[in-house]
Amino acid sequence: MYSQIDSNKRKSWLLIALFVGLLAVAGYVYGYITETGYFGLILALLISTVWTLVSWYGGSAITLSTLGARELTDRSQFMTLWNLVENLSITAGIPMPKVYIIDDPSPNAFATGRDPAHSSVAVTTGLLQLLDKTELEGVLAHEISHIKNYDTRLMILAAVLVGALIMLGDWMFRGSLLRRDRKEGGGIIIIIGLLFILLAPLVGELIKLAISRKREYLADASGALLTRYPEGLAGALQKIRDAAVPMRQTSNATNHLWISDPKAKSLGEKVSGFLATHPPINERIRLLNNMLDKV
Repeated sequence: MYSQIDSNKRKSWLLIALFVGLLAVAGYVYGYITETGYFGLILALLISTVWTLVSWYGGSAITLSTLGARELTDRSQFMTLWNLVENLSITAGIPMPKVYIIDDPSPNAFATGRDPAHSSVAVTTGLLQLLDKTELEGVLAHEISHIKNYDTRLMILAAVLVGALIMLGDWMFRGSLLRRDRKEGGGIIIIIGLLFILLAPLVGELIKLAISRKREYLADASGALLTRYPEGLAGALQKIRDAAVPMRQTSNATNHLWISDPKAKSLGEKVSGFLATHPPINERIRLLNNMLDKV
């Protein structure tokens, strides 16, 4: 477990370095194509720095606000939820995260935060209505595991930095098209540059999705170990799958954070491939049941 946490911390810094590098190359290419010298490079580095700071210190608040989450400050409102989060946090050895409620009939949940001391867990009203106590505990253990393993930091950085790449790539592409005729010669370099500007956001998105899918499997296993009851999370995933209720409010920037795909037509359908935000839910249930057989 500790090696996984250390790995996620290293990956967070590597992820920042990767995206800053991609932005820097995109900025240099833009400067070459548009004959603006190092302006594009300087602009790209400036945007990457600002965007990284925003994602580091404000990513969680932005995410929760965007999804209409309200903080639970009175434990008497949702006593069972509060107690489960508190007990699981003690078991996991981390500070209790803030608890948020999202008014949505879709059963779902997610965790966010740059570290365990600045973390939050959000659940929908649909999840609270659908699951029994042991199943809710399984879901919360999954989310607590994301926090303890520093998955939440990794995914916040991935989401916000990919957004920066997409925004900058689109802006540079439009600018390079408007000024492509001002550069004599260097046609091959210009074509390569345009391809890079177009493909960099796609590469970033694929990296984010690949990280997300792997983290879900690990959080399932960690959550099951935390409760010593894999059946709780497996049962919760089965109910979420069978409910097949999409979220009323979704965003491509946050879809990967949820425990189950919030926008799929059927949450029970298997989704795979490079563009899936989550591993197939049936496969996750199967792996949890295999853990149950070994307990």
